[in-house]
Amino acid sequence: VQLVESGGGLVQAGGSLRLSCAAAGFTFNSVSMSWVRQAPGKGLELVASIDKTATKMQYTDSVKGRFTISRDNDKNIVTLQMTSLEAEDTAVYYCALGWGKQGSRGQGTQVTVSA
Repeated sequence: VQLVESGGGLVQAGGSLRLSCAAAGFTFNSVSMSWVRQAPGKGLELVASIDKTATKMQYTDSVKGRFTISRDNDKNIVTLQMTSLEAEDTAVYYCALGWGKQGSRGQGTQVTVSA
């Protein structure tokens, strides 16, 4: 399993970022995928999940209406579009295999939101 995240960076509060995760080493279109994050000093938090056909998505309450998870099964990519970013969104973001936060993760990409 290979998961490589990209797209993180430093952004001002209210701004937007688009994270991408390139997947390899497994049958991408047969599994759900998730984005999870870990803020400094905190545990791993499930942000969003998407099923294998992109017909069902789920979000943690704090990002509903601001974040959108999507996937391209032809390109083996899962994305997280983040808008109206808040300082509380500052974290390392990981894509994860499966529905939930327990699956294999990539190396992560840092998102820092300045107030």
